[in-house]
Amino acid sequence: MKRRVAKFALISSAIASLFATELGAAASAGERGTPSHLNQARVAAVANHTHSNGTIERRILASHNDERGRLGLAPLKWNRDLEREAADWARELSRRGVLQHASRDVRNGTGENLWMGTAGVWNIDTMVGMFLDERKHYRHDQFPNISRTGNWADVGHYSQIVWRDTQEVGCAVHTARGNDVLVCRYWPAGNVWGSRAY
Repeated sequence: MKRRVAKFALISSAIASLFATELGAAASAGERGTPSHLNQARVAAVANHTHSNGTIERRILASHNDERGRLGLAPLKWNRDLEREAADWARELSRRGVLQHASRDVRNGTGENLWMGTAGVWNIDTMVGMFLDERKHYRHDQFPNISRTGNWADVGHYSQIVWRDTQEVGCAVHTARGNDVLVCRYWPAGNVWGSRAY
């Protein structure tokens, strides 16, 4: 278990660097107000499972909206187009065997949260829960001064989930090369330079 946790910590560190690079560029562009920016099943099953009975979708949405509700924020709605885009990118990342944020053009200006872990070990609640766990370092201030650690990327997944202006989310998981990859896309994107999450 310690190896898995260590692997996640290393991956999280890499994610943070990539996350900071991508969203830092988007946030500095000043595009606020525009569209600026699972493991119960395997990849083929996830899309079918989500569409057939919505269990995965409901669990992801509930995790996001429970936290938003706790803060008095409007709930997010599930967006099938964002889900399809997330599935395409999760498949690509699985093929590559790395985590890397999609370019803003590929993302159609949406926000993006990424997660990777050993296949079959983590359930969807734990995956999303790791985004939400960043709350312990969150400081309510203007972006990028939103982390008690001094590094906004330590809370960037969490702040995207609770960004007031974000209205829709779509997520997907793909499994390959011994890993599960979760991609969530958000519209409109959060983490806008000089703004508060809520």
